[in-house]
Amino acid sequence: MNAETGPERRARGRPRAWSDTTEQNKIKSLDRALVILERLSERGGATLTDLSEDLKQSPATVYRVLSTFEGRGMVDFDPVAQTWHIGAGAFHIGSRFLRRTSLVERARPFLRELMQQTEETANLGVSRDGHVLFLSQVETHHNIRAFFPPGAMSPMHSSGIGKALLAQMEDKEVAAIIRKHKLPAFTENTLTTPEALAADLAATRKRGYAFDAEEKNDGMRCIAAPVFDMHGEPVAGVSISGPSARIPDERIESLAASVKATAAKLTAALGGPT
Repeated sequence: MNAETGPERRARGRPRAWSDTTEQNKIKSLDRALVILERLSERGGATLTDLSEDLKQSPATVYRVLSTFEGRGMVDFDPVAQTWHIGAGAFHIGSRFLRRTSLVERARPFLRELMQQTEETANLGVSRDGHVLFLSQVETHHNIRAFFPPGAMSPMHSSGIGKALLAQMEDKEVAAIIRKHKLPAFTENTLTTPEALAADLAATRKRGYAFDAEEKNDGMRCIAAPVFDMHGEPVAGVSISGPSARIPDERIESLAASVKATAAKLTAALGGPT
């Protein structure tokens, strides 16, 4: 039987040389276009001039890329302000990532329960390329609150969820993340040396939860714990975040108990170790 049409032929998602990640297997023009889209999303909006200067690309090139994305609904143009913004098309594609896994769906009732118990915003995040990618959030009813919309990214070393996940990694994995992303300071409390971060991760492992003491944003605190899958691998983190005035030192242990209990419940729901 013909090998190309016989039943033994298997559909492939990649060519046989799937591990070849050299430049020859990349479409450079597409890669540059995606860089423009990513930078626009980071800025929240920008003029053509600002974006081209930021990326050191010609305005004509950037404009052609933006016009192409605009035709697919990936970006929008505000003719009054003369600024470009991420469009609904990008949201629709990104939202499909959330439907790829049952993690978000499974987590929602536990996040709601955690918010009700603590009266603080409850969050779900995963590790993504050395950052925390926030997937879901249940906001507190208080007027002053933390806000991490789905799709938001945060450096791991200055995030409660990030440190909860870093604490589960091998030292060499943590070192690789530090080499790639460094340890930038955001407040006077940010952990900016490998030694300080290592000490904090050791404390995190010992007590079973991570604590962000105004390390990303002044006046905001966060408590987080890891979530494990059926293989015992850390796949996500849950946290509560809010103003330091509502998360004083004397409340940390009781709030941490609620966060850890929620992480354990979600772990069990995913078939993880109990």
